[in-house]
Amino acid sequence: MVRTVVEHFTYVGIFTVLLGASLGLPVPEEAPIVAAGVLSGQHLVRWWIALPVCLLGALSGDVVLYWVGHHWGERILEWAPVRRVLSDVREEALRASYRQHGVKILFTARHVMGLRAAAFLTAGIAGVRFGRFLAADAAAAALGVPISFGLAYLFADRIERVLADVHRVEHWVVLLLVTALAGWLGARAWRRARRPQGGI
Repeated sequence: MVRTVVEHFTYVGIFTVLLGASLGLPVPEEAPIVAAGVLSGQHLVRWWIALPVCLLGALSGDVVLYWVGHHWGERILEWAPVRRVLSDVREEALRASYRQHGVKILFTARHVMGLRAAAFLTAGIAGVRFGRFLAADAAAAALGVPISFGLAYLFADRIERVLADVHRVEHWVVLLLVTALAGWLGARAWRRARRPQGGI
């Protein structure tokens, strides 16, 4: 029962983080995918559910961005949050790329953090057909997501050992910093104590 609850919340969490990353949050898309692969490799979640959840989460935000651009078009460019993601220069560059390279730019943009959201939003504004958009985006996701997931799944035990080593090093670093701080405070207090006191 507990395992089932943990699994379900894990799947929802993976999907939610990937959706946010697709919508432009400053989160690397690979992070939740790798996490899902590691959890699958440790048999904490089922890989045959986690992998489709990763794919669905990665694509869902892309479709939302396309839909927003397609249905609201130029009007959304007046929104301040949109302009932070899609500046005038970036918008014009993406429009030119779509005219010159078509949907090939979508395949490339999916793997570039910071460009992904702007590219999919511009695809909707520029009137790229939804079928072509989805085909290119799905093809890119079907290539990148399983690779990241699979590598994390295969090397889950090594990743866990690396993280354990990192945490061990962090503990030593913190201990050294605390020791150095204590020594510095002690030396400062000792110097103050040795200063001659002024007369009355």
